[in-house]
Amino acid sequence: MADMTVEELKKRLDRGDDIYVLDVREPHEYQTANIGGHLIPLDDLPKRVGELDPNKEIVVHCKLGGRSAKAAEFLQQSGFKNVHNLAGGISAWAERIDPKVPKY
Repeated sequence: MADMTVEELKKRLDRGDDIYVLDVREPHEYQTANIGGHLIPLDDLPKRVGELDPNKEIVVHCKLGGRSAKAAEFLQQSGFKNVHNLAGGISAWAERIDPKVPKY
């Protein structure tokens, strides 16, 4: 599984690449700050994995990168081929891409 930097994700989203951004944080974290990803908390992922398209490119993120690394590993073991972990998570996004995203 390859990490993706926040700069790379921003560039690819701006370009209109078809990337599914998966947010594996908790709902209260998502309400505090989000970058428009699809929320499936890490603990819910095993029972909701059927909601995801294994043919899509998926970038998983959390706050700092720990939970999303676990989620990305789980997805790969479940047969997803094109999965990336967002290095540094939403904290890196707030720091280096969009300072309007609240840090928490």
